[in-house]
Amino acid sequence: MDGNKMARTLAQIQQQIETLQQEAEKIKAKEVAGVIDRIKAAIDFYSLTPNDLFVTQGRPPGRPKKASVGKARKPAKKSATAIKFKDEVTGKTWTGHGRRPDWFIQAIESGKSHEDLAVKL
Repeated sequence: MDGNKMARTLAQIQQQIETLQQEAEKIKAKEVAGVIDRIKAAIDFYSLTPNDLFVTQGRPPGRPKKASVGKARKPAKKSATAIKFKDEVTGKTWTGHGRRPDWFIQAIESGKSHEDLAVKL
């Protein structure tokens, strides 16, 4: 070993670690107080509510989307759904999925049947 340096014992190193950890805790406490003050100022400035800060669905307001890295994804193609019902007078159509359109409801109420509105193959 180098003659200028004294060999330190494990106990000395552990004491030094303990001292550094205590110093780090003091610095952290000071920094946390500053962070809390800045957060409180931002909450007041933007009139934020707990709901704004702690929403569980979606992103909180003002938070940007994460930028995607790499190749951009192509949007998924919607598969064409076959038309099952058609109003011969207006030409309006419906696939039979989702909410019934007004024209379909009115046609049924006027006495037409599902079979009358069904697309003939």
